[in-house]
This record gives sequence, C-alpha cells and structure tokens, in this order.
Amino acid sequence: MTVSVENFVKVIYKQSQLSKADTRLSTIAGILNISNAAATDMARKLASRQLVNYTKYKPLTLADKGKELALKVLRKHRLWETFLYKTLNLSLHQIHIEAEQLEHLTSDYLANQIDHYLGSPLTDPHGDPIPAFNGQIETDQSHTQLSNAKAANHYTVARLSGSERDFFEFCTSNGLMIGSTLWVEKQISSPKMTEIKTNKKKILLHEDFTKLIFVKPAN
Repeated sequence: MTVSVENFVKVIYKQSQLSKADTRLSTIAGILNISNAAATDMARKLASRQLVNYTKYKPLTLADKGKELALKVLRKHRLWETFLYKTLNLSLHQIHIEAEQLEHLTSDYLANQIDHYLGSPLTDPHGDPIPAFNGQIETDQSHTQLSNAKAANHYTVARLSGSERDFFEFCTSNGLMIGSTLWVEKQISSPKMTEIKTNKKKILLHEDFTKLIFVKPAN
C-alpha cells in the first residue's frame, strides 16, 4: 500500500473513534491537507478496492479490509513511539514525528520483533492502545476527556491525544504526564474551561487543551 492510502484509512479510523465522530470527507481532506476533490477521488478509489465505504454527501466509513489496514499502521506507529521513547529518550512530540515516517517503512515481521523486544506493551507513551498482531485493540472505557471530568474529584492522566510541540511541552512542564494525579477544582461553563490543581499549583485550562487530555478516576 502507498503512504497516501495508509494515511487516508488511518485518519478515517482515528476520526471514527472520537467521542464526536467526524469522518466527513471535508474533515478528512482538511486533516490530510488535500483538496476535497482529491479526497473524493481517493475515497472512490479505495471504495473500488473494498477498503472504504463511500456514498456521496455521507460520512466515510471503513470496510473490514480498510479497518484491518488502519490498525496495522497504528500498531507500527505506536510501537515505534514506544521504542523511541524508551530507548532513545525522545520527547513525546518527537516520537510522533518520527513514527509518522517509520510506520510506512516497517514490515509486519519487524513490528512483531519490536513488540517482543518491548515486552508487548498495551499502550504507547501517549496512553493510546497498541493494536495486537491479530487486529484486536482494547480501549479503557473509564477514560474521559478532562473537559468532562467531575469537579471536586481526583483523576489520573491516562492519555494525551495532542500532536503539537507546544501541547506536550506544556503538559511536561506542568506535570501532566501519563500516570500523574490531578485534582479537578471546578468546571467553568462559559467560556468552557477547567481549573485543576497539580503539583501544589492551580492551573486554568481552556477546552482546546482539556479535550486532548484524557483522565480516569484515581484509585
């Protein structure tokens, strides 16, 4: 498969997993930085190959073969992120950038060797689940976006779904790492913001940040 095909099905899969799924063709085109016309051509092409279900003016969905391909690409991406983070100590932002390239150059055999070397981790350094070789993927249903967390409760950071350098640098500098604990002080409705307490200091976060931080109730 080409890089463009792998990226197309991967983006559809990731968009379908959001709490508010958005797999409209225009959305996919925007994420991939291509025109709507180019995205339409790709969708039609992949529909003919039984990878994508395409109906004019309707959201895109993946056929079984397309989902299988998307999960293979995600498996390689997240295994590389884990390898680079654990062995080379690269930043959370940098491992994503490098894995974006490496995922397309990696055979299933090499991916399995990396998985074995790492001890078959269930999640990557961002907290995202790593699909198994057989295509199974386990998601923790207890995770919720920080923007939806209940006030006056302790939570543990479970996943950081951003990709921008500024986002990861902010999280790192404020101790918002996978496994760290925070206290939700209050939720502000307008504008939508969340006040938290972590490392003995209070931070007021805009929804642009809190929707990228997933938490689960602390034990």
